Amino acid sequence: MPIETVTQEHRPSGVIAAAPWRVRAVNVQPSYRLSITCNDGTSGIVDMSALVNSVDAGIFAALKDAQLFQQVSIELGALTWPNGADLDPLWVHEEIGKSKTWSVPV
Repeated sequence: MPIETVTQEHRPSGVIAAAPWRVRAVNVQPSYRLSITCNDGTSGIVDMSALVNSVDAGIFAALKDAQLFQQVSIELGALTWPNGADLDPLWVHEEIGKSKTWSVPV
């Protein structure tokens, strides 16, 4: 199954997502992991495997479908999926800044 890289940012005309903590690039990795880079150069791995596979995953449960997970995109600096799931970019930035790898909690 191909893994796609998403580096575009969708935003309304005139809106500039320049905050240092906004995600500017994401690359889908195996095992529900994302390699991300923020506007200030902070980069690391977001491991979503525990969340996606949890019985309490909520909206993130649908991302267990690898094809849907790979449809991650960047909207106004946040990681988003077509089903409405998203991750707060400030939270992602803070956690990646601490240790370069962040396992998203359930």
